[in-house]
Amino acid sequence: MTTTDICIIGAGPVGLFAVFEAGLLKMRCHLIDALPQVGGQLSEIYPHKPIYDIPGFPEVKAQELVDNLMEQIAPFHPSFTLGERVESLEKREDGSFIVTTNEGTAVHCKVVVIAGGLGCFEPRKPEIQGLEEYEGKGVAYMVKNPELLRDRRVVLAGGGDSALDWTVFLADVAREVTLVHRGDSFRGAPDSAEKVYDLAREGRINLILQSNITSIHGNGHLQEVTLVGKDKTVTRLPTDHLIPLFGLTPKLGPIAEWGLQIDRSAIVVDTTDYSTNVERIYAIGDINTYPGKLKLILCGFHEAALMCQSAFKYVYPNQKLSFKYTTVNGIPTF
Repeated sequence: MTTTDICIIGAGPVGLFAVFEAGLLKMRCHLIDALPQVGGQLSEIYPHKPIYDIPGFPEVKAQELVDNLMEQIAPFHPSFTLGERVESLEKREDGSFIVTTNEGTAVHCKVVVIAGGLGCFEPRKPEIQGLEEYEGKGVAYMVKNPELLRDRRVVLAGGGDSALDWTVFLADVAREVTLVHRGDSFRGAPDSAEKVYDLAREGRINLILQSNITSIHGNGHLQEVTLVGKDKTVTRLPTDHLIPLFGLTPKLGPIAEWGLQIDRSAIVVDTTDYSTNVERIYAIGDINTYPGKLKLILCGFHEAALMCQSAFKYVYPNQKLSFKYTTVNGIPTF
């Protein structure tokens, strides 16, 4: 059995940064993630996607951010259980927990931090005739390696941040990029939307608004998508790849049975310290909810910092917290 101070469920960017904040306070961390590598959605879904809202980085690739976080927490020597899913939680008489995975790995900890992003997630699939038939044969729901799309014809569908960001990125990679959106305005960041409009005006991408993809066709591999416009106009568009980007459907899995207060598949927390209604259990990042919640990595980092300040009292109940800036004392190590 692994013994640690804090067991963090989820090894995405927020979970990784929590290790750093905990390390500053001399608290040890063990992280569990169902994915076979650290990084969460950043590594699994869009490792090459540029991120623009990390302080100090005008632009940073998703995987680069993960690599930097791993370098940042290295002095604190966290331990990991990867490729295993948390199945059960047992609370002991002293208030500590035993967290057990589907493979029987057990972790004894004083505090549990849920940093599972969207939880167990799967892509939202639009209702398109023939879609599943071409999965892996031209249809994908994420861009893992944009180099596989180099000099290819790509159709992206969606109106959120992922659709906008990948349209901008692939404009310099693919031979032809088409963005299809059923609305006439975008839900994503205004700056990203403006970049897409600029690319369309310059003729570098095709932008088709107020249209839906209704069916796809091919001969062993995707060859064509059919669009129907708001005015019922039918367009057949040749393409090599279709990437619908309609977000992810979150599922909490066994966590939903731990007695936590849940609201729309998210864990309700107290914004004082991001604690849940169960003592010694915290939730940070996209998996939590509270009034004014923003699902940004930046906000998750803030939540991790405050959470660790609160968790200290459980790890060191007889000590008074004395937090000092790293610029004053440097980075402590175990």
